[in-house]
Amino acid sequence: MHWGHCVSDDLITWEELPIALYPDMPYDNGSNGGCFSGSAIEKDGRLYLFYTSVDEEGNQTQSIAFTDDGLNFSKYEGNPVIRDNPLGDNKEFRDPKVFAYEGGYRMVVGAGAHNTGAILLYKSQDLLHWDYAGPLLTDGRFGNIIECPNLFPVEDRWVLMFSSIKAMPHRVIFAVGEFDGTVFTPEVPDGQPDSWPYFTIETGPDFYAPQILEAPDGRMINIAWMYNWNRHADKGQIQVGAFTFPREMSFDRAGRLTMLPLTEGMHLLKKESSFVVYESGLLKVKFNDRTVLERPYAHEPDVLTLEDVGCVELFINGGVENITVYVC
Repeated sequence: MHWGHCVSDDLITWEELPIALYPDMPYDNGSNGGCFSGSAIEKDGRLYLFYTSVDEEGNQTQSIAFTDDGLNFSKYEGNPVIRDNPLGDNKEFRDPKVFAYEGGYRMVVGAGAHNTGAILLYKSQDLLHWDYAGPLLTDGRFGNIIECPNLFPVEDRWVLMFSSIKAMPHRVIFAVGEFDGTVFTPEVPDGQPDSWPYFTIETGPDFYAPQILEAPDGRMINIAWMYNWNRHADKGQIQVGAFTFPREMSFDRAGRLTMLPLTEGMHLLKKESSFVVYESGLLKVKFNDRTVLERPYAHEPDVLTLEDVGCVELFINGGVENITVYVC
Protein backbone atom coordinates (compact mmCIF):
# COMPACT_ATOMS: atom_id res chain seq x y z
CA MET A 1 0.00 0.00 0.00
CA HIS A 2 1.26 3.46 -1.01
CA TRP A 3 0.02 7.00 -0.42
CA GLY A 4 -0.96 8.77 -3.61
CA HIS A 5 -0.86 12.55 -3.85
CA CYS A 6 -3.17 15.01 -5.58
CA VAL A 7 -3.63 18.76 -5.15
CA SER A 8 -6.55 21.07 -5.76
CA ASP A 9 -7.51 24.70 -5.29
CA ASP A 10 -11.24 24.01 -5.13
CA LEU A 11 -11.64 20.31 -4.17
CA ILE A 12 -13.32 19.70 -7.53
CA THR A 13 -10.51 19.77 -10.11
CA TRP A 14 -7.45 17.76 -9.09
CA GLU A 15 -3.88 17.43 -10.34
CA GLU A 16 -2.13 14.12 -9.73
CA LEU A 17 1.44 14.35 -8.42
CA PRO A 18 4.08 11.68 -7.78
CA ILE A 19 3.51 9.09 -5.03
CA ALA A 20 3.99 10.59 -1.56
CA LEU A 21 4.73 7.53 0.60
CA TYR A 22 6.34 4.28 -0.45
CA PRO A 23 6.52 1.17 1.76
CA ASP A 24 10.30 1.18 1.97
CA MET A 25 11.09 0.70 5.68
CA PRO A 26 11.12 -2.52 7.74
CA TYR A 27 8.12 -1.36 9.75
CA ASP A 28 5.96 -0.70 6.66
CA ASN A 29 7.35 -2.99 3.97
CA GLY A 30 5.50 -6.29 3.91
CA SER A 31 3.85 -8.35 1.19
CA ASN A 32 0.49 -7.71 2.88
CA GLY A 33 1.50 -4.43 4.49
CA GLY A 34 2.63 -0.99 3.50
CA CYS A 35 1.56 2.56 4.29
CA PHE A 36 -2.09 2.26 5.31
CA SER A 37 -4.49 5.17 5.71
CA GLY A 38 -4.26 7.99 8.23
CA SER A 39 -4.38 11.79 8.29
CA ALA A 40 -2.29 14.94 8.11
CA ILE A 41 -1.95 18.15 10.09
CA GLU A 42 0.09 21.35 9.66
CA LYS A 43 2.30 22.77 12.44
CA ASP A 44 4.69 25.72 12.04
CA GLY A 45 4.77 25.43 8.26
CA ARG A 46 5.49 21.70 8.25
CA LEU A 47 2.93 19.09 7.21
CA TYR A 48 2.90 15.96 9.38
CA LEU A 49 1.51 12.79 7.80
CA PHE A 50 0.32 10.12 10.21
CA TYR A 51 -0.20 6.66 8.78
CA THR A 52 -0.51 3.04 9.85
CA SER A 53 2.70 1.18 9.06
CA VAL A 54 2.28 -2.55 8.47
CA ASP A 55 5.27 -4.91 8.49
CA GLU A 56 5.89 -8.34 6.96
CA GLU A 57 4.13 -10.11 9.84
CA GLY A 58 1.07 -7.88 9.52
CA ASN A 59 1.77 -5.93 12.71
CA GLN A 60 0.14 -2.50 12.58
CA THR A 61 1.88 0.49 14.16
CA GLN A 62 1.52 4.26 13.79
CA SER A 63 4.21 6.28 12.00
CA ILE A 64 4.95 9.81 10.78
CA ALA A 65 6.29 11.43 7.62
CA PHE A 66 7.05 15.13 7.04
CA THR A 67 7.06 17.60 4.20
CA ASP A 68 8.11 21.24 4.24
CA ASP A 69 7.34 21.96 0.59
CA GLY A 70 4.32 19.74 -0.06
CA LEU A 71 6.30 17.72 -2.61
CA ASN A 72 9.15 15.90 -0.88
CA PHE A 73 8.34 13.55 2.00
CA SER A 74 10.66 12.12 4.67
CA LYS A 75 9.84 9.53 7.29
CA TYR A 76 10.52 10.27 10.95
CA GLU A 77 13.62 8.52 12.26
CA GLY A 78 11.76 7.65 15.48
CA ASN A 79 9.09 5.59 13.71
CA PRO A 80 6.91 3.89 14.70
CA VAL A 81 5.75 6.49 17.23
CA ILE A 82 3.09 4.13 18.60
CA ARG A 83 4.23 0.53 18.57
CA ASP A 84 1.60 -1.47 20.42
CA ASN A 85 -2.15 -1.75 20.60
CA PRO A 86 -3.02 -1.31 24.30
CA LEU A 87 -5.78 -3.89 23.80
CA GLY A 88 -3.17 -6.46 22.78
CA ASP A 89 -3.92 -7.16 19.09
CA ASN A 90 -1.46 -5.49 16.73
CA LYS A 91 -3.21 -6.95 13.68
CA GLU A 92 -6.24 -4.69 14.38
CA PHE A 93 -4.82 -1.25 15.13
CA ARG A 94 -5.03 1.39 12.40
CA ASP A 95 -6.14 4.64 10.77
CA PRO A 96 -4.76 7.43 13.00
CA LYS A 97 -6.71 10.70 12.86
CA VAL A 98 -4.88 13.66 14.42
CA PHE A 99 -6.42 17.02 15.34
CA ALA A 100 -5.51 20.08 17.39
CA TYR A 101 -7.16 20.53 20.75
CA GLU A 102 -6.68 23.41 23.23
CA GLY A 103 -2.99 24.02 22.59
CA GLY A 104 -2.14 20.35 22.17
CA TYR A 105 -3.08 17.45 19.94
CA ARG A 106 -5.30 14.41 20.03
CA MET A 107 -5.26 11.21 17.99
CA VAL A 108 -8.01 8.65 17.59
CA VAL A 109 -7.09 5.20 16.29
CA GLY A 110 -9.33 2.33 15.21
CA ALA A 111 -8.68 -0.89 17.10
CA GLY A 112 -10.10 -4.18 18.22
CA ALA A 113 -9.44 -7.21 20.38
CA HIS A 114 -11.43 -10.26 21.46
CA ASN A 115 -14.04 -9.58 18.74
CA THR A 116 -14.77 -6.13 20.18
CA GLY A 117 -14.20 -2.96 18.17
CA ALA A 118 -12.79 0.15 19.82
CA ILE A 119 -11.62 3.71 19.25
CA LEU A 120 -8.50 4.58 21.23
CA LEU A 121 -7.48 8.11 22.25
CA TYR A 122 -3.94 9.51 22.48
CA LYS A 123 -2.59 12.90 23.59
CA SER A 124 0.52 14.87 22.56
CA GLN A 125 2.02 18.32 22.92
CA ASP A 126 4.52 18.10 20.04
CA LEU A 127 3.02 15.58 17.54
CA LEU A 128 6.01 13.28 18.08
CA HIS A 129 5.49 11.82 21.54
CA TRP A 130 2.12 10.26 22.29
CA ASP A 131 0.51 9.11 25.53
CA TYR A 132 -2.38 6.68 25.65
CA ALA A 133 -5.43 8.33 27.24
CA GLY A 134 -7.76 5.32 27.17
CA PRO A 135 -10.60 4.02 25.01
CA LEU A 136 -12.98 6.60 23.57
CA LEU A 137 -15.45 3.88 22.57
CA THR A 138 -15.58 0.11 23.04
CA ASP A 139 -18.52 -1.82 21.65
CA GLY A 140 -18.73 -5.26 20.08
CA ARG A 141 -21.92 -4.32 18.28
CA PHE A 142 -19.76 -2.54 15.68
CA GLY A 143 -17.74 -5.65 14.89
CA ASN A 144 -14.28 -6.92 15.77
CA ILE A 145 -12.60 -3.63 14.78
CA ILE A 146 -13.63 -0.05 14.20
CA GLU A 147 -11.95 1.62 11.22
CA CYS A 148 -11.18 5.20 10.16
CA PRO A 149 -12.41 7.07 13.27
CA ASN A 150 -12.82 10.85 13.10
CA LEU A 151 -13.67 13.26 15.92
CA PHE A 152 -14.33 16.86 14.93
CA PRO A 153 -16.32 19.96 15.95
CA VAL A 154 -19.27 21.26 13.96
CA GLU A 155 -20.53 24.59 15.31
CA ASP A 156 -20.72 24.11 19.10
CA ARG A 157 -21.04 20.30 19.07
CA TRP A 158 -18.67 17.41 18.45
CA VAL A 159 -19.19 14.63 15.93
CA LEU A 160 -17.77 11.14 16.22
CA MET A 161 -17.64 9.32 12.88
CA PHE A 162 -16.31 5.84 12.20
CA SER A 163 -16.67 2.85 9.90
CA SER A 164 -18.11 -0.47 11.04
CA ILE A 165 -17.13 -3.62 9.16
CA LYS A 166 -19.64 -5.84 10.92
CA ALA A 167 -22.65 -5.69 8.60
CA MET A 168 -23.04 -5.85 4.86
CA PRO A 169 -23.07 -3.32 3.42
CA HIS A 170 -20.50 -1.87 5.77
CA ARG A 171 -21.74 1.25 7.47
CA VAL A 172 -20.41 4.66 8.43
CA ILE A 173 -21.69 5.53 11.90
CA PHE A 174 -22.19 8.97 13.48
CA ALA A 175 -22.85 10.28 16.96
CA VAL A 176 -23.20 13.89 18.10
CA GLY A 177 -22.15 14.95 21.57
CA GLU A 178 -19.61 16.65 23.82
CA PHE A 179 -15.85 16.16 24.04
CA ASP A 180 -13.78 17.39 27.00
CA GLY A 181 -10.38 16.34 25.66
CA THR A 182 -10.59 12.86 27.15
CA VAL A 183 -14.20 11.67 27.08
CA PHE A 184 -16.78 11.81 24.30
CA THR A 185 -20.35 11.87 25.62
CA PRO A 186 -22.98 11.20 22.94
CA GLU A 187 -26.27 13.01 22.97
CA VAL A 188 -29.51 11.10 23.47
CA PRO A 189 -33.01 12.36 22.71
CA ASP A 190 -34.72 14.25 25.54
CA GLY A 191 -36.57 11.93 27.85
CA GLN A 192 -35.04 8.83 26.25
CA PRO A 193 -31.86 8.09 28.22
CA ASP A 194 -31.67 4.49 26.98
CA SER A 195 -32.05 5.29 23.29
CA TRP A 196 -29.34 4.43 20.74
CA PRO A 197 -27.20 7.56 20.09
CA TYR A 198 -25.59 6.24 16.89
CA PHE A 199 -27.04 6.77 13.42
CA THR A 200 -26.23 6.78 9.71
CA ILE A 201 -26.56 9.57 7.16
CA GLU A 202 -25.22 7.71 4.15
CA THR A 203 -27.36 4.62 3.52
CA GLY A 204 -26.08 3.62 0.09
CA PRO A 205 -23.81 0.64 -0.54
CA ASP A 206 -20.78 2.50 -1.92
CA PHE A 207 -19.60 4.79 0.87
CA TYR A 208 -16.89 3.79 3.35
CA ALA A 209 -13.87 5.05 5.29
CA PRO A 210 -14.61 8.80 5.03
CA GLN A 211 -12.03 11.32 6.20
CA ILE A 212 -12.61 14.85 7.45
CA LEU A 213 -10.52 17.85 6.47
CA GLU A 214 -11.01 21.38 7.74
CA ALA A 215 -11.29 24.11 5.12
CA PRO A 216 -9.58 27.47 5.75
CA ASP A 217 -12.98 28.98 6.60
CA GLY A 218 -13.67 26.30 9.21
CA ARG A 219 -16.00 24.08 7.20
CA MET A 220 -15.66 20.36 7.89
CA ILE A 221 -15.35 18.57 4.54
CA ASN A 222 -16.01 14.85 4.21
CA ILE A 223 -14.51 12.73 1.41
CA ALA A 224 -15.16 8.99 1.40
CA TRP A 225 -14.04 5.90 -0.44
CA MET A 226 -16.71 5.11 -3.04
CA TYR A 227 -16.53 1.36 -2.69
CA ASN A 228 -18.14 -1.69 -1.16
CA TRP A 229 -16.55 -4.98 -0.24
CA ASN A 230 -18.57 -6.94 -2.80
CA ARG A 231 -17.07 -5.08 -5.76
CA HIS A 232 -14.32 -6.82 -7.72
CA ALA A 233 -12.31 -5.81 -10.73
CA ASP A 234 -13.60 -7.13 -14.03
CA LYS A 235 -11.25 -8.80 -16.46
CA GLY A 236 -8.79 -6.22 -17.77
CA GLN A 237 -9.81 -3.65 -15.15
CA ILE A 238 -6.92 -2.27 -13.13
CA GLN A 239 -8.81 -0.39 -10.45
CA VAL A 240 -12.07 -0.52 -8.53
CA GLY A 241 -13.48 2.35 -6.50
CA ALA A 242 -13.20 6.11 -6.47
CA PHE A 243 -13.75 9.01 -4.08
CA THR A 244 -17.07 10.62 -3.36
CA PHE A 245 -17.71 14.25 -4.12
CA PRO A 246 -16.61 16.39 -1.13
CA ARG A 247 -19.46 17.01 1.32
CA GLU A 248 -19.93 19.62 4.03
CA MET A 249 -20.99 18.56 7.49
CA SER A 250 -23.49 20.89 9.17
CA PHE A 251 -26.65 20.97 11.24
CA ASP A 252 -30.05 21.85 9.82
CA ARG A 253 -32.64 24.03 11.58
CA ALA A 254 -33.94 21.01 13.46
CA GLY A 255 -30.45 20.31 14.83
CA ARG A 256 -29.94 17.23 12.68
CA LEU A 257 -26.50 16.45 11.28
CA THR A 258 -26.45 16.66 7.48
CA MET A 259 -24.11 16.10 4.54
CA LEU A 260 -24.48 18.14 1.37
CA PRO A 261 -22.06 18.70 -1.50
CA LEU A 262 -19.36 21.30 -1.19
CA THR A 263 -20.86 24.78 -1.67
CA GLU A 264 -18.58 25.35 -4.66
CA GLY A 265 -20.09 22.28 -6.35
CA MET A 266 -23.78 22.79 -5.67
CA HIS A 267 -24.26 24.01 -9.25
CA LEU A 268 -23.48 20.47 -10.43
CA LEU A 269 -26.57 19.01 -8.74
CA LYS A 270 -29.67 18.02 -10.68
CA LYS A 271 -33.24 18.26 -9.44
CA GLU A 272 -34.35 15.79 -12.10
CA SER A 273 -32.24 12.77 -13.00
CA SER A 274 -32.79 10.01 -15.52
CA PHE A 275 -31.34 7.61 -12.95
CA VAL A 276 -33.83 8.41 -10.16
CA VAL A 277 -37.57 7.75 -10.07
CA TYR A 278 -40.22 7.62 -7.32
CA GLU A 279 -43.08 5.23 -7.98
CA SER A 280 -45.49 3.14 -5.88
CA GLY A 281 -43.89 4.29 -2.64
CA LEU A 282 -40.37 3.39 -3.74
CA LEU A 283 -37.41 5.62 -4.55
CA LYS A 284 -35.46 3.78 -7.25
CA VAL A 285 -32.06 4.20 -8.83
CA LYS A 286 -32.23 2.76 -12.34
CA PHE A 287 -29.86 2.18 -15.22
CA ASN A 288 -30.86 0.82 -18.64
CA ASP A 289 -34.29 -0.17 -17.28
CA ARG A 290 -32.61 -2.15 -14.51
CA THR A 291 -33.31 -1.24 -10.87
CA VAL A 292 -29.94 -0.88 -9.17
CA LEU A 293 -31.28 0.08 -5.74
CA GLU A 294 -34.67 0.89 -4.21
CA ARG A 295 -35.88 2.28 -0.87
CA PRO A 296 -39.41 2.67 0.53
CA TYR A 297 -40.67 6.20 1.33
CA ALA A 298 -44.23 6.96 2.42
CA HIS A 299 -44.01 10.30 0.60
CA GLU A 300 -41.85 11.36 -2.30
CA PRO A 301 -38.61 12.73 -0.85
CA ASP A 302 -36.83 15.86 -2.01
CA VAL A 303 -33.82 14.55 -3.94
CA LEU A 304 -30.82 16.31 -5.46
CA THR A 305 -28.57 14.15 -7.63
CA LEU A 306 -24.93 14.36 -8.60
CA GLU A 307 -24.11 12.23 -11.65
CA ASP A 308 -20.64 11.06 -12.53
CA VAL A 309 -19.13 8.31 -14.65
CA GLY A 310 -20.83 5.08 -13.62
CA CYS A 311 -22.19 6.37 -10.33
CA VAL A 312 -24.74 8.69 -8.76
CA GLU A 313 -24.86 10.42 -5.38
CA LEU A 314 -28.29 11.28 -3.95
CA PHE A 315 -28.84 13.98 -1.31
CA ILE A 316 -32.24 13.49 0.28
CA ASN A 317 -34.39 15.93 2.28
CA GLY A 318 -31.70 18.52 2.79
CA GLY A 319 -28.86 16.07 3.36
CA VAL A 320 -30.25 14.16 6.35
CA GLU A 321 -29.85 11.07 4.18
CA ASN A 322 -27.43 10.35 1.33
CA ILE A 323 -27.28 7.42 -1.07
CA THR A 324 -24.11 6.69 -3.04
CA VAL A 325 -24.33 3.89 -5.59
CA TYR A 326 -22.60 2.61 -8.68
CA VAL A 327 -25.04 2.16 -11.54
CA CYS A 328 -22.73 0.16 -13.78
